[in-house]
This record gives sequence, structure tokens and C-alpha cells, in this order.
Amino acid sequence: MKAGLGLGVGAIVIFDTGGGSSQFTFGRGATVTEQYSLNVGAVRFAEDYDLMGVVPPTELQRAMDAIGTELSRLEVAAAPDVLVGMGGAVTNLTAVMLGLRVYDPEAVQGTALTSREVDRQIELYRSHSTEERRRVVGLQPKRAEVILAGACIVRTVMRKLRKDELTVSDRGLRHGLLLDRFGS
Repeated sequence: MKAGLGLGVGAIVIFDTGGGSSQFTFGRGATVTEQYSLNVGAVRFAEDYDLMGVVPPTELQRAMDAIGTELSRLEVAAAPDVLVGMGGAVTNLTAVMLGLRVYDPEAVQGTALTSREVDRQIELYRSHSTEERRRVVGLQPKRAEVILAGACIVRTVMRKLRKDELTVSDRGLRHGLLLDRFGS
């Protein structure tokens, strides 16, 4: 996966946020220094904090505070040189940013996603119903209920790791294993 992004040799954090948990891999160059999973997923927070429709700002802040508490382990990590995000929330946020009517993994791969853009989309989803979200260009309709929670998780990861930008990966573990085995 790292090879598919052409990343350098400095400190890197790769995270993948899913429906039930988020996985974090820390490394330097080609060496993995730490890996762990946290019980912070978009489905859980969407359900627990009712983030599936229009959300008042006070309720959004309550959810963000809870996500921040759950991700507090990230606060002790040094800010990486590169932050890489992968998974449905990250790729959907990127597809919306790019205005992709049809998902294009090549357009998404390697794109820079900024905290400002994530904040913009959080406000967009917070202020719209699930049905209105389904009409957002680039958002997979099946993600309309959980995209706000996913965006909040992504933004919190960025804040905790002190990064204003992340590099998007549309590739997963299987892609990395194939590259290791068979080359590019």
C-alpha cells in the first residue's frame, strides 16, 4: 500500500476507519513500529449519537468529544511526516471533494484531503437529512447514514496527530501483499 503512494522514508501513520473500529499502523521507512485497533467506528457513533440525519451543533460537539476521548491514545504519538487514510469514510470524503459522479479509484488514490475540506463536509452532512445526503455527488448512497460519523472520526484523527492534510489510499492490505509478492 505504501508503495502505491510513493511515500518517503520518514515517520508515517496509516489509519483505516471502518464501521466498528479503526486500525492504526505507525512506522518509519519500511519498518512498522506499532499497530493497534480502537473501538471507534462510524456505525457505532452514528447510532450512539444519532448522527444519521440533521444534527444540532451541540449534539455534534458531544459526538466529537466522545470520539476524541476514544482516540486519546493518539495524543502521545509524535506528529508523523505523512498521514495516510484509507477506508470508506476517507474515500467517500475524497470522492465528494472531487465531485465524482462515478467512483474512480485512480482519481482518489494519492489525493490530498485537508482538514478544511473535512470540516466543510462535516457541516454539509450535519445540516442535511439522510435522504438529502444520498443526493450529494460523490457520496455512495449506502453511506449516507454513517458518513457524518466517519467524517468526525477522520477529522479527530487528523487533529490528534496534528496534521492538516492526509494522503488518501484507495488500496488495501491485499493490494500491498500482492505488490510485495509480485512487484508493481
